[in-house]
Amino acid sequence: MQELHPICFELSNRMRAVYLYAPSYVSHIGLTFLAGSRFENDNEIGLAHFLEHCLFKGTVRRKPFHILSRLDSVGGELNAFTSKEELCIHASFTNEYTERTIELLADISMNSIFPEKEIEKEKEIILDEINSYLDSPSDKIFDDFDALMFNDHPLGNNILGTKESVNSFGSKELNDYVERLLTAENCVISYVGAIPYSTFQKLLEKYFRFFREGKKLQIPKGKIHYKPFTKSIKEANYQAHAILGSIAPSYSQEERKGMNLLINILGGPALNSRLTLSIREKYGYSYNVEANYTPYSDIGFWSVYFGADQKYLRKSLDLVHKELKKLREVKLSSLQLNQAKQQLKGHLALSLDSNSGLMIGLGKSLLLFNQIDTLQEIREGIDKVTSSQILEIANTYFHQDIISELIFETK
Repeated sequence: MQELHPICFELSNRMRAVYLYAPSYVSHIGLTFLAGSRFENDNEIGLAHFLEHCLFKGTVRRKPFHILSRLDSVGGELNAFTSKEELCIHASFTNEYTERTIELLADISMNSIFPEKEIEKEKEIILDEINSYLDSPSDKIFDDFDALMFNDHPLGNNILGTKESVNSFGSKELNDYVERLLTAENCVISYVGAIPYSTFQKLLEKYFRFFREGKKLQIPKGKIHYKPFTKSIKEANYQAHAILGSIAPSYSQEERKGMNLLINILGGPALNSRLTLSIREKYGYSYNVEANYTPYSDIGFWSVYFGADQKYLRKSLDLVHKELKKLREVKLSSLQLNQAKQQLKGHLALSLDSNSGLMIGLGKSLLLFNQIDTLQEIREGIDKVTSSQILEIANTYFHQDIISELIFETK
């Protein structure tokens, strides 16, 4: 695997940036802010996502049409997303339109005006997005599980907000959120492409040097009181849906490396994961079964999800618990551990094949950790995990007494 050599630097206003040369006709750039949904106040639930939409609704010099067509008219793409901890505006474009793209992102992030007429239209779009999500049980069950897992904590709030909260937002709320969170020191600009580093640096200084000031935020210190739960709901679905899981290591904990390995073995994307081989391949109970590990800055959680015919629901749950029990009780052999490590490193290599995903990953890493690990350091970290550590992590986080379950049963 070829080593990457990103360059991290600061602009004159202390805004951080990361540049990675990639010999390609297409470039990718993103602005990632520590401004996701967990930073919302109690009266702002859904505001970060609402802002993500409204940033494209006009600036002091552009109407919405001019924003949307500025890159699309030359074959580029402009987009954004909101997560629990980050808000990101990003673009992909051919290299000849680099300055056009950087200027547009600066204008959107610095000069948005949030016209009330556009805000009202966007409310209808987001309310439709909420309805669409409510119609999708395989999506809804994840958010409902979050709400139960992180009860009375911002991490449990739905990123989309509620119909009531969305209808309460106006230009004042949007401007307040921008002033508080979309600041120079609370942002990282990441770039993967072929323009020279010196050119990139000069363009950022030209367009972002007057970005609004503000201190870098810290993750809120509110305590998370996790209590295991078991809940079953009757839903008008064609199949049953189930999700189970518990807390897990945060980004900052060394255990996260072993947890990544463990989840990959249990139900990662590979067709030879234990859950896929058992529930899908051996018994044919479920088309879609997966395990996920989601770390945040101060905590994390793991989950197993599957959808199945109602008659196979309990049998599938039993198989999940059987695999969890096996990981708690049976240490991986040297061969199994080595195969798991090679697989995870292979998945890492595949993820780096996407320059747009790489750009977002670099920005997030610098934003959260103020550093970017080399590929060699990541691979060495994976190689250092032992079978004993995997067994200890499984017994800590897969313990039967702390596992929660949420089930959508058919009516």
